[in-house]
Amino acid sequence: MKRVKPILRRAAHTLVNLVFWSMMAGLGWLFLQVFVFSSFKIPSDSMEPALEPGDNVLVWKGIPGARLFNIFETLKEEQVEIYRLPGIRKIRHNDVVVFNFPHPNHWGKVEMHIMKYYIKRCIGLPGDTIAIRNGIYLLNGEAGKVGNEASQERISRTVEADYAPGVYHSFPFDSVIGWNIRAFGPIYIPRKGDRIAMNRTHYFLYHKLIAWEQEGEVTYRDSTVFLNNSPLEAYTFQKNYYFMAGDKGENSQDSRYWGLLPEEYIVGKAWIIWKAKDPYTGKMRWKRTLKIIDN
Repeated sequence: MKRVKPILRRAAHTLVNLVFWSMMAGLGWLFLQVFVFSSFKIPSDSMEPALEPGDNVLVWKGIPGARLFNIFETLKEEQVEIYRLPGIRKIRHNDVVVFNFPHPNHWGKVEMHIMKYYIKRCIGLPGDTIAIRNGIYLLNGEAGKVGNEASQERISRTVEADYAPGVYHSFPFDSVIGWNIRAFGPIYIPRKGDRIAMNRTHYFLYHKLIAWEQEGEVTYRDSTVFLNNSPLEAYTFQKNYYFMAGDKGENSQDSRYWGLLPEEYIVGKAWIIWKAKDPYTGKMRWKRTLKIIDN
């Protein structure tokens, strides 16, 4: 019996240590997931050739800064207040960015859903003006600065008949404005504090963002924009916004179709392909594994 007690004490001590260090490891992993990085699996070809279906990328949350919010409210699709910690740097042009898709239910309303993510390239920053002319992006009036040039060149050689229904025409899907993926904009990307006059065109470009910021209703009638039934001659934006696009512009649901992205919805910058597996055969694609994602 005397021999058994020391054995039991050692076993209990070992078990306590095992439980303790397992909990510490779990908390450490949770801390890293919340504040440092997350993993995202590429589901489609919209970012080819930079990213292919089956690629698993590491996303650095520390670049823009990790976000804090009530995750349980987001699971119920409720609008939440999002707080962002200080980041290493701001998002830049051509960064590949993971974000919560701002239209998880329909494109007519900005909403937050924690489980719905997109990955695209940042084409426009707050304060930029974006246009597309003959398929080529113009950033503040200059061409050749942003996006996948090969895709833009391919689009420049196409006509409307080359596309499936619903692909050629673009945001804001208004017959008067009449934008498409070859002739788009210009659209100004609001930054916090910008004050923009409200007219018919600006209503169609920004009403979803204003409704989201104000948690209200924005309408247009009798040549006047209304916020909660009060005339709105101009609006001062409270948030920053971005323009996102896929590298394979012929097959990408991006800002050309659903509009601008609120800064709060940005998760982080995609950094490296940590694992690449063929989604059809299940075989590893070793040449893509540990590949740095180019800006």
